[in-house]
Amino acid sequence: MAAGGGAAAAEEELREAGDSEDEGGGGEDVETSEESSGEDEEKENEAEIQRLEEQLSINAFDYNCHLDLIKLLRQEGELVKLQRARQKMSELFPLTEEIWLDWLKDEIRMASDNSEREKVYDLFERAVKDYICPEIWLEYAQCSIGGIGQEGGIEKVRSIFERALTAVGLHVTKGAAIWEAFREFENAILETVQPAAGSVPSPEQQQTISAQLEKIHALFRRQLGIPLLDMEATYAEYEEWSQEPDPRRGGQNYKRALQQLQKCKPYEDALLVAETPKLAEYQAYIDFEMKGGDPARIQLIYERALAENCLVPDLWAQYNQYLDRQLKVKDLVLSAHERAVRNCPWTVKLWKQYLLAMERHEAEHQLVSENFEKALNAGFIQATDYVEIWQAYLDYLRRRVDFTQDSSKELEELRSAFAHAVEYLKQEVEERFSESGDPSCTIMQTWARIEARLCHNMQKARELWDSIMTKGNAKYANMWLEYYSLERAHGDTQHCRKALHRAVQCTTDYPEHVCEVLLTLERIEGTLEDWDAAVQKIENRLARVNEQRAKAAEKEAALAKQEEERTEQRKQSRAEKRAAKKSKKPKAGDKRKVDEDGDGEWGQEEEAEQPSKRQKGGRDMPEEDEAEDMEMEMGLFGRGASSKAVPSPSEAAAAAAAAPKWKEPPRILHNKEKENVTVFVSNLSYIMAEPEVKLRVLFESCGEVAEIRPVFSNKGAFRGYCYVEFKDEKAALQALSLDRRPVEGRPMFVSPCIDKAKNPDVKVFKYSSALEKHKLFISGLPFSCTKEELEEACKAHGNVKEIRLVTNRAGKPKGLAYVEFENEAQASQAVLKMDGLTIKDQVIKVAISNPPARRFPERSEAAGRASQAPIPRQVYGSRGKGRTQLSMVPRALQRQNNPPAKAANGMAQDPPGIPPLSSEEPKKMSNADFARMLLNK
Repeated sequence: MAAGGGAAAAEEELREAGDSEDEGGGGEDVETSEESSGEDEEKENEAEIQRLEEQLSINAFDYNCHLDLIKLLRQEGELVKLQRARQKMSELFPLTEEIWLDWLKDEIRMASDNSEREKVYDLFERAVKDYICPEIWLEYAQCSIGGIGQEGGIEKVRSIFERALTAVGLHVTKGAAIWEAFREFENAILETVQPAAGSVPSPEQQQTISAQLEKIHALFRRQLGIPLLDMEATYAEYEEWSQEPDPRRGGQNYKRALQQLQKCKPYEDALLVAETPKLAEYQAYIDFEMKGGDPARIQLIYERALAENCLVPDLWAQYNQYLDRQLKVKDLVLSAHERAVRNCPWTVKLWKQYLLAMERHEAEHQLVSENFEKALNAGFIQATDYVEIWQAYLDYLRRRVDFTQDSSKELEELRSAFAHAVEYLKQEVEERFSESGDPSCTIMQTWARIEARLCHNMQKARELWDSIMTKGNAKYANMWLEYYSLERAHGDTQHCRKALHRAVQCTTDYPEHVCEVLLTLERIEGTLEDWDAAVQKIENRLARVNEQRAKAAEKEAALAKQEEERTEQRKQSRAEKRAAKKSKKPKAGDKRKVDEDGDGEWGQEEEAEQPSKRQKGGRDMPEEDEAEDMEMEMGLFGRGASSKAVPSPSEAAAAAAAAPKWKEPPRILHNKEKENVTVFVSNLSYIMAEPEVKLRVLFESCGEVAEIRPVFSNKGAFRGYCYVEFKDEKAALQALSLDRRPVEGRPMFVSPCIDKAKNPDVKVFKYSSALEKHKLFISGLPFSCTKEELEEACKAHGNVKEIRLVTNRAGKPKGLAYVEFENEAQASQAVLKMDGLTIKDQVIKVAISNPPARRFPERSEAAGRASQAPIPRQVYGSRGKGRTQLSMVPRALQRQNNPPAKAANGMAQDPPGIPPLSSEEPKKMSNADFARMLLNK
């Protein structure tokens, strides 16, 4: 739309306003400073406008970019560019009520003559089609009043008001404004037809006045028959205006409307207090109106719901289904379907409904084809969506064909469409999704059946089935049986036999079923030679199949056995490492303190009653924890120490006296009764200083923390995990949301405090494993890519709610990320525009998040028993590990020098005086016991 004189006048007003503001300034320096800052801001805005325009030239479907550009152009007063930007956006998207009102008010100010006013009317007609908005209808009616002086102006205004009442007059909360505006207009007309004061009206004038009064009476009665807010005040106004309301004509309708209002009031109140998007409240309101069965009220509540939930495909589908089955008004139905696909173009169900509605209302074939092409370019999320839309369009084309004719234009178009569909799915869809959207070749099957049944062209049908079988379907019995059924119905016995013989040779899933069908055919129609040939082929085939199955079973059993052995070896290896770790005893010269009485005080042993790292919590601890524990222990007891490196007790005492005293870490006593209010925190940094203080600050955001119990090693070093106990269970559940939160460069793991030994089936996995249409999975990212850089690349396509970079246990990036958008529409647009994008010389892949189901290995009974079997500690001699080689041999091995006597049955007997070894773990000794044993007290 051209700006015209109105645009120039508006721009002149803006300049004059700016000049007047400048005149009110202070001194020259202030004015110079303001001018300089204004020029800088103007340059920045011009650069931003240019950037937004370039962005839209690359991606015209960037909704947020359109909004930003319109806002900036309106701020700068660039009215011509503003008109062009609004026009482009309205061609791609339905505009919201706020955008339309701003646009319409700007155009009304610029309209200076009748031709420009007509253009404004055209703009209003476009606006009222996007959504049902009472404010836009009210603005439309008031704008039309400005043209009342033109020919037919009054009737035009009345026509617009009547249309507004039909559209939004039943709106419980906002409809009264339209009624009141209409009555005010008619009252103004009444004032113009009243005779001059003191004069007697002529019969013609009296007739005009009576007719006008009746119009106002009718408006009052119509409004009072509709449940609207504050209708009691309207009734009081009617009484005052008419002085004698006719209860026979309006009183009963008013009472019924008042009763209906009381029924609607709870739903309106629920909408008033609910938070956006109010979908549940609107759905309850829709269900209520559906019981009443008033089509106008049902349509209005649907439109109200869609105005606030325009990106909910299921709501559009529900509304369109109601219009298709109940109202069946062509203009209304097709308009709703068109708005649905403009709002949610990525939803194939809405496009299918639209195609069916156009066919149902006999829309032009050209229009149907054009909308089908739009659907192909809509950017569906899954490959199967393209198969569905092609099937819907092919069904439409098939219903147009008159198959009584041997050849027709419609039949050729149908065949051409089938060929195009097969080619499109092979090239476009498989290239984009890296998978076939139609692995079972359903479209080719439909084509073959049409050729066989309706076109009587079995040769073409056989060619199509041959092509289907070459696409990897020859191994499935059901595909061969479908082909056999087609040949049985429309072909001949020879081709049926040929198809079944091929099926016997190729089928791998259910060959017995195919063999049975072949024998049935030969039993009914075959000769003896046919029967013998079929039996021989079947026997040979089944023999090969059974042999292959036996080999596969053996291979599977061997793999299962190997896997079981590997699992058992891993279990045994871990058990041996733990046993070796427990059996190591500190040497006499290591860090200890010996007092004058000979008692030694050692650092605290393994934390008493501490749950196993690999049992407590919902996840396993990282392997680097074990490695660091082993390194610490080797450092304490000596790495590869020999007998020559072991100092004497006196040397050890002197070294211990000179060595710094280690602060004994607190004992960790875990209360199992408080597991519901406790979380297990792991994968923390081992060099974290004051972990209790830092973690308390972090977890107090979830609720009141009762206690934080960090776990330390014998040397007093933090072991990277702890227990956080809260005052109530709600806070503990809230703390689970901090899982994977980066803390000092490592992702912190937060899990429920559950003993996995007693609850082996409990699996903790925070993130969803189902299809999330509003979330993207991005792979191939550079390791140096930061969260801010990725957000900058994504926010151009929509409102980014959250970005999660996937890292390993050490916090290092893996080149993967999850990006959550505000809705499905933005996510689908981001997939289209970002897949294949280059970031830091690396090409990324972008797809809708659809992680595979997590598979957890089943624990065998034997493996479970092996992992639970107690491992006895190694028992040393009375002096422990002494300085001589002999003293380093445990007593359990020393007694082998005196061979035991043989019993009569050949079994060895323990020598007298030595008790038999027990499989139970020896009794734990205190620090003083260890000291006495080492000093031979």
